[in-house]
Amino acid sequence: MSILSALGLGKKVRYAVVGLGDISQEAMLPGIAHTGNSELVALVTGDAEKAEGVGKQYGVAAHYSYDEFGAMIRSGTVDAIYLATPNWRHAEFAVPALEAGIHVLVEKPLEVTLEKCRAIIAAAETGRAKLMVAYRLHFEPATLAAVDRVRSGDFGELILFSSVFTQMVAPENHRAQSGEEAGPVFDMGPYPINACRMMFEDEPVEVVSAVATRHPQAGFGDIDDTVAATLRFPGDRLAHFVLSYYGNRVDTFTVVGTKGSLKLDPCFMYGMPLQHEETIGDSKSTTSFKSTDHFGGEMKYFSQCILDGAEVEPDGEEGYADVRVILGILEAVRTGGPVKLEPFTRTKRIDTRRQKEALSPKSPPGLVKASNPSRDKDASPKN
Repeated sequence: MSILSALGLGKKVRYAVVGLGDISQEAMLPGIAHTGNSELVALVTGDAEKAEGVGKQYGVAAHYSYDEFGAMIRSGTVDAIYLATPNWRHAEFAVPALEAGIHVLVEKPLEVTLEKCRAIIAAAETGRAKLMVAYRLHFEPATLAAVDRVRSGDFGELILFSSVFTQMVAPENHRAQSGEEAGPVFDMGPYPINACRMMFEDEPVEVVSAVATRHPQAGFGDIDDTVAATLRFPGDRLAHFVLSYYGNRVDTFTVVGTKGSLKLDPCFMYGMPLQHEETIGDSKSTTSFKSTDHFGGEMKYFSQCILDGAEVEPDGEEGYADVRVILGILEAVRTGGPVKLEPFTRTKRIDTRRQKEALSPKSPPGLVKASNPSRDKDASPKN
């Protein structure tokens, strides 16, 4: 019997959503109701008007300011939080929640320093609470099918990963207003970094090179809008990717082996079907996958782990692994040279049979004092 069942709390995990920006409103909030094992009971934001508007949309009367967060976690009305504040405020809320035994589903990246990542992981151990980083693609059918295809060995010995992830971000969006801690490396970098680690099932040992550029016409001011990086993995494997806030929308990756290759295009964004392009020798094939609710799927999995007392896969260690690389890339940009990464071994990998949560997509009722980061306001797929 799970802890929640033993306490008579039923079969639904009670969530507070902390941070009501576009990712919460557009993606997570619409998906909570149809998980079947989760319910929204509270909202936490620094904007009372936003809380009132979103609360009316979802029938939630419990609203808290950020300063009232401590009172909320002591209220006994919340079992878990979905944390979608700016990157550098994750530890501020995750640590006290976890220490109080409140489970935390936190958006990526886990934090902006390794010290803060370790503090969050330690808090989960102290409070015996579950910590999951919101790697939604770990529950997405096309991505999990790619893992299975790579594991099959049909592509031979893997030697190369290559990715392009670009979008046109509006200069007024907060991501373009908060320096490198909210820029393309922290914001978009977790996607190709996580994907190459996923495909190789290994950890990079070096940032071979990283270069950043700034386009004055982009209107971003003091921020690198485009970054290219190359990582070295054990076994002479290389991963190269380009990130940009100032490029026409592209999200694709290709993993290349000695017998074949697998390309996903698109691969990172949500709100659209993902697709495989597979080559074995000279034989080519294409497989399309239906669009799914990435966010509801990951929450359904997390809630079920809470209810069953089961371990989660994209845990704090997975978040730490990506932040380790992000910081190495930023250091390589600053120094102009290669950066050796501290030794690190991942103890857990994706279980493709257990992690498939293919829920149908859900549309938001309309954003309250939040906006899509894209310059094209009509664009629906986001990162």
